[in-house]
Order: sequence, then C-alpha cells, then structure tokens
Amino acid sequence: MQEGLREVIDEMWRIVATDNPLVSDVNAHLLLAKGKMVRPTLLLLSSNVVGSPEPRATTLAAVAELIHLATLVHDDAVDHSVMRRGRPTINALFSHQVSVIMGDFLYSRALSDLVRLGDMEPLAVFTHASNALTLGEMRQLAALDALAFSEDDYDTLIESKTASLFAAACEVGSLCGAQRYRNALRRFGQRLGMAFQVADDLLDYTEAQETIGKPTGLDLREHKVTLPLIFALRKMPAAARRRVDALFANPDPDDGLIAEVVDIVRDEGGLEYARRRGEEFAQQAEEALAELPESAYRSSLAESIGYVMDRRS
Repeated sequence: MQEGLREVIDEMWRIVATDNPLVSDVNAHLLLAKGKMVRPTLLLLSSNVVGSPEPRATTLAAVAELIHLATLVHDDAVDHSVMRRGRPTINALFSHQVSVIMGDFLYSRALSDLVRLGDMEPLAVFTHASNALTLGEMRQLAALDALAFSEDDYDTLIESKTASLFAAACEVGSLCGAQRYRNALRRFGQRLGMAFQVADDLLDYTEAQETIGKPTGLDLREHKVTLPLIFALRKMPAAARRRVDALFANPDPDDGLIAEVVDIVRDEGGLEYARRRGEEFAQQAEEALAELPESAYRSSLAESIGYVMDRRS
C-alpha cells in the first residue's frame, strides 16, 4: 500500500490547499507529522478485495484521514492538550481558537471534496460517521460523574468516537470495488475499531515513558475513565477506592498518585479484563472477513488485527 498511501497524501495536500498563510502553516504542521494512516490503509485494502479498485478510492482515503485529523485537532482543543505523540499540538503551537477553527476547516474541506465527487453514498457514510463522532464527544462531556461511567457507556463511547470512522473507511472502500462485501467490511471495520480503542486505552496503563520507565497515565491525569478502571472499580476494596476518588478530586494529580492507581487497577484485574474484551472484538473482526474471497488484500486486513492488538505505541 506504500505507493497508494503516497498518492493519498498528495490528495490530502490538494484538498486543504489555500492561500491563507496561517492555515497553510497549520496544514504543514499536521500533514508533515502524519500518523500511521490506518484508516486510509483500511479503505484502500477494502477497495482491492476483489481486485477491481476504482481511482476515486485515493480521494476517499484522503477524506477519511482528514476527518480523523479534524477529530484529533478538536480533541486537543477540548482537552487543552499541549502534546500529541511527542509533538506540540495546534493548541500549543498556535492557539486554542486556531485549533477549534482548524478542525472545522479540515471537516469542511473533506466534505466539500466529497460533494465535488458527486456520489451520495460515500458522502452519506462519512457524514453519518462524523455525526457519531460528534455525539460521542458530547456524551463524554455530559457525563457529570466520571466514576459512574459503566461498561455499556464505554462501549457506546468507543463505538462512536473510534469504531464509527474505522467502519466508514472499510465501507467506503467496498463502494470502490467490492460492493457485494459492503456489510462484511463495515462489520470488520467496526469491530476492528473497538479492538483498536481498547488496545489504545490499555497502553495508557502499560506503555512506559522513556524518561521514567513508568506508565504515562495520561487518561487518569485527565480524569478519563476507560475499560481497565471501569472493571477494577467493581471489586476494589474501600481503601483502594478512596485513592481513586482522591485522584479524580485532584485537578492536577501527581505522578505518585497516578502510579498508585495504575497499580490498583492492575491488581484488581482491570488490565487482564480489558485485554480479554479487546481479543473478543478482534475475533469478531476476523469472523467478519470469512465471506471475503482469498487474496493478499484479505490477508492484509486480517494482519491488521494483529497490528492493532500487538502495537506498543
């Protein structure tokens, strides 16, 4: 997919091109620091499963990644984050206001290019996913008691905020050459997205910072409740619960308290439970591929499941 992804990046530059100097500077920061391009890769692979991809797949893959970038920019604005994966955010480099408006710009340019293509089906799929992303963020913001967040609440949240765009990427890919497998590919993407988010949330408890060799605990620092903590809260003793309550009552918890809560969650089985749930989603993603014909592209989609579950950052 390397050559295809290079073409996707060229399309992204084309779609966001503008003569506004500030927007151009922000675009350069975002596009030159691109991530792993997971969603465009899934779209391109899905479009190839029967060996007849359409040229528009490249543009649609670029749209998928721009929508994803818009969500990251908005998330950083909402959370007032200053770093993302070791690089300054738009929020930090420019301003909170620029971050909000830039997220809007990326969304609007992506959707405008869908309109330019004149095909309602990809437009409908991506706008449905964008709506789900927005409602997911609002549900999270509306949660008044973070520690009352249930596992059902968590599943609904990650289905909206992560799995919806994975599913959209795979479904739109199917529209570019494999329409008979549209439902299977949408299901695959949705389950893969759920597994991806569970794995991502586990990293917050297991990935060590290079400087201190301890879990980053960023979600806990920002008072975000994810699956490992949700499970651990069900059974932890009163003394441990008091330490969790203390962390969530502190607007700026220190590293020691975060490390203590990470240990509590591990000791109460939260990490192991989250791993099992992630593996269940991964198995469901694999099952969704069963009706696809054998090919290198189907094999690559299957291999993406292992990548999602085994990644370290």
